[in-house]
Amino acid sequence: MAVNRIRRVVVLAALAGAVILPRPSLALTQQGQQMMRNWVQSDRCAAQVRKQFPDYTPDALAKRDQALQRCLTDSILPPRAPLAPGHQ
Repeated sequence: MAVNRIRRVVVLAALAGAVILPRPSLALTQQGQQMMRNWVQSDRCAAQVRKQFPDYTPDALAKRDQALQRCLTDSILPPRAPLAPGHQ
């Protein structure tokens, strides 16, 4: 009985330590912070071109792809896959 109680205390202490102690996070490193800023800027570009070309016609999608690639290039970000059908 005492052994089970000790095991429970050890397990609970280990769980509490895992929750309380800080863990290394990618967002805490300089590279992680830059990656997060890049994702945010990439999402801003995508939202901006969706507002410019809200339709889902092949022509609008092609224009949206061009505007998105232009925005990403201007922001020095990697390109995304095209949305327009048959457009690679």
